[in-house]
Amino acid sequence: MFGRDEKVSAFRLTAAQYAILAIFLVLAYGLWRLQVMQSGLYASLAEKNRIRNVPILAPRGKILDREGRIIVDNYPSFSALLLRDSSRDLNADSDLIAQGLHLDPAEVRARIHHFSSMPQYQPIFLKEDITPDELAFIDAHRNELPELDTIVAHRRLYPKNGFMAHLIGYVGEVTDDMLNEPQFELYSPGDVVGVSGVERQYNNALMGTNGARRALVNSHGREVGLLGETEAIPGKQLKLTVDIDLQVAAEEALDGKNGAIVAMDPHTGEILAMVSRPTFDPNDFAVRVSRDEWNKLVTDPDKPLLNKAIQAQLAPGSTFKIIMAVAGWQEGIAQDLHVNCTGGAEFYGRRFGCWVKGGHGPVGLEKAIYQSCDVFFYTLAEKLGIERIAKYATAFGLGQKTGIDLPNEVSGVMPSEEWKIKNFKQKWFAGETISVGIGQGAVALTPVQLLRAISAISMGGRMVVPHVVDPQNLPSGYVEAEHVTETKTVPIDPNGWTFITDAMSRVLLPEGTAPSAHVPGVDIAGKTGSAQIVSLATRARFKNSDALAQNGWFVGFTPRRNPDIVVCVLFEGGEHGKLAARIATQVLKAYVDKQRRLPQKMAEKPKGDDKVDVGALWTAPEGDRLEGGSFALELPKKPSSWATAAPGLVSAEYLAPIAGKVQ
Repeated sequence: MFGRDEKVSAFRLTAAQYAILAIFLVLAYGLWRLQVMQSGLYASLAEKNRIRNVPILAPRGKILDREGRIIVDNYPSFSALLLRDSSRDLNADSDLIAQGLHLDPAEVRARIHHFSSMPQYQPIFLKEDITPDELAFIDAHRNELPELDTIVAHRRLYPKNGFMAHLIGYVGEVTDDMLNEPQFELYSPGDVVGVSGVERQYNNALMGTNGARRALVNSHGREVGLLGETEAIPGKQLKLTVDIDLQVAAEEALDGKNGAIVAMDPHTGEILAMVSRPTFDPNDFAVRVSRDEWNKLVTDPDKPLLNKAIQAQLAPGSTFKIIMAVAGWQEGIAQDLHVNCTGGAEFYGRRFGCWVKGGHGPVGLEKAIYQSCDVFFYTLAEKLGIERIAKYATAFGLGQKTGIDLPNEVSGVMPSEEWKIKNFKQKWFAGETISVGIGQGAVALTPVQLLRAISAISMGGRMVVPHVVDPQNLPSGYVEAEHVTETKTVPIDPNGWTFITDAMSRVLLPEGTAPSAHVPGVDIAGKTGSAQIVSLATRARFKNSDALAQNGWFVGFTPRRNPDIVVCVLFEGGEHGKLAARIATQVLKAYVDKQRRLPQKMAEKPKGDDKVDVGALWTAPEGDRLEGGSFALELPKKPSSWATAAPGLVSAEYLAPIAGKVQ
């Protein structure tokens, strides 16, 4: 029948009513959630839309030498910022921005994309150390490019010509790989951090804390007012143990050569100088190194970025014979061993030659040291065996990191039966021990390892931890403050110590291997070494190419008894240890000359009365002297020994048992 209306069932009507009710409940909940529960969040987001936080960068702490002289400073410069909280299409503006800042447009777009995951209120550092015309471009385009801004930054100012570059290191923008390391987990992309050397090791102390400027901006992203400012906290100054005067002498001694020099105080482990050649200019990294410059550095066969003092693993040659001499004496073998050197000897069916083809004739331990007789130490190695050699070498820290407070130190290699099985799944053959006896074969050490070992022998077995930063200058909580003051003692028979160091003092005399390195009036004990980098047969096939020349080594100290300084020199391709010795004695002489000048300088100072201000002790250089009207007070190497002295003016007699000598 037409016109008949169908009735809606009660069930459908009820369902529709409940659905409508549910929709209204959801809308009501959403409204309550937005306006009540999350009101604070959205108020904060709204605030960020009108308030811009512009960072105020904290200057990194200065780096000083042991006498408080500035090595690394900062200089003010402008950096270009890209503010991403504006409504502008940054990619559309990238061509104009790149043109004004002399950048590649693709580089600008790539940088915008790289930081796209960061919160938009965080600006991007687009270009550091901009030029005056680039600064003028930003100022002139404030209306067209409101997303561009400038910020004052403090850039690193390093010494020129790569002076001290490997020890100091350099800074750079933190990389994605670095952000995954625990040391840098709290930093953000774009932050400038220490990348190598002291800059990296002590980055947290040097960094400081950034401040911020809170500016009010309009809907176009332009600043219309200042709401407040939090000042930046500068990084802490860092005082090194290095003496600039000695560093200059070491740099000049190695000028034009490849290798490394390390000088250390054997009493404390303080590194007085460290040089690695070839070097690089860390100022190139202070802003941003170009891809071409970086590729040139990393592909250079001489490896200028490598700190050879702590990273070059090379055979130490005959300098290792001092370790052999101590091991042989302690085992009761070396002191009674005598050989007749005819220019070589046969061991296990193979002839091993001596560096003097005609031979040394009758040789005992003393002559074997100052004339470096290979046959004597071949024989000693055969009698000791690899396990006893490895025992003493390991006790003196060879084949392991020294713990120096610099990043990326390597451990070197000290072979043993266990080492060969572990690394090559092969047994150790007795014939391999012979080469080890003269510091060849599988032995591979770093200059700082050899320095520490010979330093310990010069001190009668007392081993220290090398370090480049004054631990008393470190902020609390640094593990280095305690670690670098640790000491260890390796037992050495006093008679053997006297005998061996006396023999080392003859190395620089006419009968020794380095008479041309002798310095009149300076008591120096040391040992030369020459180490092959390929076999003599291989070198002969290449017609004795200079590229395959032997490395020259020397390690020595002065004075012979209770030394004040020990120096190790690696002269790559230097061929003869005597040439390395000449380099080392330039550094030793510079140290001695400076120490001899100090009393004269003190004598020229005007004398006061018999009272001295104890407060001056905390600022006086170690080893300095304070003078009154009738006394000269010599300060000790460790100020902690007199840190309990009463403040104010006290008599020289009161300070005598605390601080040192009164003359």
